[in-house]
Amino acid sequence: MTQFSDAARAATEALRDLFPPTPLQRNAHLSERFGADIWLKREDLSPVRSYKIRGAFNAMRKVLAATPEKRKFVCASAGNHAQGVAFVCAHFGVEGTIFMPVTTPEQKIMKTRRFGGDAVTIELVGDFFDDTLAAAKAHCESTGAHFLSPFDDPDVIEGQASVAVELLDDMGDAPDRLILPVGGGGLSAGMISYFNAVGARTKFTLVEPVGGPSLTAALRIGAPQTIPITDTFVDGAAVARIGDRTFDVLKSVAPADVLLAPENRICVTIQEMLNGEGIVLEPAGALAVDVLDDVRDQIAGQTVVCVTSGGNFDFERLPEVKERAMNWQGVKKYFILRLPQRPGALRDFLDLLGADDNITRFEYLKKNSRNFGSVLIGIETGDAANFPVLFERVNARGFAFRDVTDDEVLADFLI
Repeated sequence: MTQFSDAARAATEALRDLFPPTPLQRNAHLSERFGADIWLKREDLSPVRSYKIRGAFNAMRKVLAATPEKRKFVCASAGNHAQGVAFVCAHFGVEGTIFMPVTTPEQKIMKTRRFGGDAVTIELVGDFFDDTLAAAKAHCESTGAHFLSPFDDPDVIEGQASVAVELLDDMGDAPDRLILPVGGGGLSAGMISYFNAVGARTKFTLVEPVGGPSLTAALRIGAPQTIPITDTFVDGAAVARIGDRTFDVLKSVAPADVLLAPENRICVTIQEMLNGEGIVLEPAGALAVDVLDDVRDQIAGQTVVCVTSGGNFDFERLPEVKERAMNWQGVKKYFILRLPQRPGALRDFLDLLGADDNITRFEYLKKNSRNFGSVLIGIETGDAANFPVLFERVNARGFAFRDVTDDEVLADFLI
């Protein structure tokens, strides 16, 4: 045992004042599907439905132990970190100020307020997170409050390592492979540090969203760097810069062991876990499960643990999840059709549709001074192979069209 492993175990024991260990569950469906013994570490079942409560608790616990007079804490977050901080502020009876962007959904604000109660004050500042973070740090400087980092803090990393302590205590033996989501790196740095400290011979697979690969970028040049976020869908893991302290641990990970998960494919995983297993996962919480097919050959016959890191999913996002999932599966497309402005033209087009083709959107702008009008049309079908057949019919009939499904600019504007 090492100093880190002793500290992680102490943090784990202290956490029992808040909640019991989160479940470690064998998933029969995934095990059969991938030919491996697959277990889920259900961090989505913590009191705040994510692991973030662990790091926030440990950091606050240690600050209060060292300086009992420190009773004011601050964080900047629009998600799971805010809820974790709110919960532990109420637990310790301290004053918490939580800064959130003005654009934060009301559902997240209400949940944070519910967890914190009278112990927390929520400040909505800035349209973008950088403005929110700057306001939070300025508040700390003016009030002397302690800033609670979401990941780049040794006490936070130590607290997140409690997931590894519980996992190994439950399993007895270390798994062959551990699959972890990566955002700022607090969870992965903590768990890898603990596994290494106790001499576990476990291989690690880390997963980032395609739209926010901050660890991949850091490994490429050997140091953290700020990257542009191209897709914010996986909001719990789309981080522009990996933490400096977390990268000190993660820099030893081979680039080949860091996988990128496409956002639309993650939507398929969210749907499958919800519909098939009754498990509600947020996008970041689905990352570890999403890449199982990518490592299928590596994990055959092995014991694998996927950390489902969070389940704070706003069901108002279900239509978007369904839309993006169908896009990945290739069963729904949008295109602009150039339709002759003559009687019967629409009927001619409709006759080209197959038995499984269903029109889900139709917008037609008739312009009397032109011979043709533009139609924005959305079609959903039962099999992706139906689209090439449909497009052949459309071309043969002489209709001009443009597929805009994957045109980000037009899709954002029109769809």
